[in-house]
Amino acid sequence: MSQNQISAAAKLDQADSRVRHDEGIAGAIRAFWDRVRSGDLGMLPVLVGLVLISVVFTLLNPVFLAPNNLVNLIFDAAAIGLISLGVVCVLLLGEIDLSIGSMSGLASALIGVLWVNSGLPVAVAVLAALASGAVVGLIYGVLRNRFEMPSFVATLSGLLALLGLQLYLLGATGSINLPYASPLVRFGQILIMPAWLSYLLALLPGLSVVLTGMGTMRRRRAANLSSAGLSVVLARAIILTVALVFCVYYLSLGRGVPWMFGVFVLFVLGLDYALRRTQWGRSMFAVGGNAEAARRSGINVQRIRLSAFVLCSSFAALGGVFSAARLASASQQAGTGDVNLNAIAAAVIGGTSLFGGRGSAWSALLGVIVIQAISNGLTLLNLSSSLRYMITGGVLAIAVIVDSLARRSRASHGRA
Repeated sequence: MSQNQISAAAKLDQADSRVRHDEGIAGAIRAFWDRVRSGDLGMLPVLVGLVLISVVFTLLNPVFLAPNNLVNLIFDAAAIGLISLGVVCVLLLGEIDLSIGSMSGLASALIGVLWVNSGLPVAVAVLAALASGAVVGLIYGVLRNRFEMPSFVATLSGLLALLGLQLYLLGATGSINLPYASPLVRFGQILIMPAWLSYLLALLPGLSVVLTGMGTMRRRRAANLSSAGLSVVLARAIILTVALVFCVYYLSLGRGVPWMFGVFVLFVLGLDYALRRTQWGRSMFAVGGNAEAARRSGINVQRIRLSAFVLCSSFAALGGVFSAARLASASQQAGTGDVNLNAIAAAVIGGTSLFGGRGSAWSALLGVIVIQAISNGLTLLNLSSSLRYMITGGVLAIAVIVDSLARRSRASHGRA
């Protein structure tokens, strides 16, 4: 190739790069459509499902979308949502934790025994509950790393052991009532954010999108890589801000935004940052995608697994604390029933893959809102719990089918 041909090719590359750099909203829409066609559906299915659920239940009972009913819905979503956050961590690695319900029940029992029965400060009881979750997760990680025990078997054993310990701690009475006037119970049942703070927090995600988007745009352009244009970044920020401000406004027509839900969202933001912006998060996705390749690239696979199990059990324990605050009691029924199903279903329905390597912290948030919307809507219709179980199981099955089909589509697209 002559010097003139090389120069011409370089100019064409630069021109193509400038075109790609200047792609606006139309280019972003085309890129989104290409991702959908290749099987990368992201959170699209859960958003569509949430709209359909809202329409159906509103037609059957207009109370469903009443502001105060939605406030109660997100109150109830916080505890299961925290447990689901931990499930996201283990699912990203292709692992599972079946003891999350029992761990949350044990944590609530520890709150009752240490705080109410033993008279220790509530902060000490909460820290003890969280520490118990971390220790249980550490045990699961050691069993998985040292003895190659499948997480299904290890956590199934843990489910039985933790449930037995919960029953032992609660004793013959089987239930401990928490002081209704205590800050913990008020946090779980009645505390609402000030309106000005709710609106301020609704503006922050949009501002974060602008700042991070512009930073990413500058870095990618400096490396001569394609990036979203400024119009795309601003459009995303505006859409997100308008949606969040409207949600806050609508909830403010009732009681407002619960502190309990706000703390849950704060944990979602923290985990999302850790997964997307830290080396640990990148290692999580790498191990979930291909553990052997991750090991050969220098990632400490055992340490990553250990951290995922510790986080999962710790979030389950924190969810148990939130549940005890919401119910104002610690009982033998805490953590049983459909807690396991709802927490795992929320993560999967929200878009986290059962096969590992794909998911996000937002999966727990969107998924748990879907789960609670179904439960709340069926309760308003006075339908039995048996139907709730069947419908939730059906939604979970559909989510897994969609995930499997999307995974197959991505594989075939990659081969093509």
